[in-house]
Amino acid sequence: MTVRTNPPGATVSVDNQLIGTAPAASPFVYYGTREIRVEKDGYRTETLKTRINPPWYQYPGLDFITESLWPWEIRDERIIDVELVPQVLEPTEQVLGRADQLRSQSRAGVVTAPR
Repeated sequence: MTVRTNPPGATVSVDNQLIGTAPAASPFVYYGTREIRVEKDGYRTETLKTRINPPWYQYPGLDFITESLWPWEIRDERIIDVELVPQVLEPTEQVLGRADQLRSQSRAGVVTAPR
């Protein structure tokens, strides 16, 4: 599995395991859902849940043939592309105003949904 980012050079983690700097490659044995986290200074941290489905030759019955009797090596390579978005910093006054608003709402007993 290879994770590529635009721009390159981001730190990549798969299932909370650091695999390197993009473009980063990591072998995988099991199929299923993977959590991919991409971090780079000046860009928003991206966390993706990516489902990796098994190819046709990994289905029960066929897997015996392709792993034991097939004369050639079969490689399953997956490429995951991530487009990084520049981080936007909110003005301090706006953050403090929202904090004061939430504080006053909590004192009044108003419950708000998280963003």
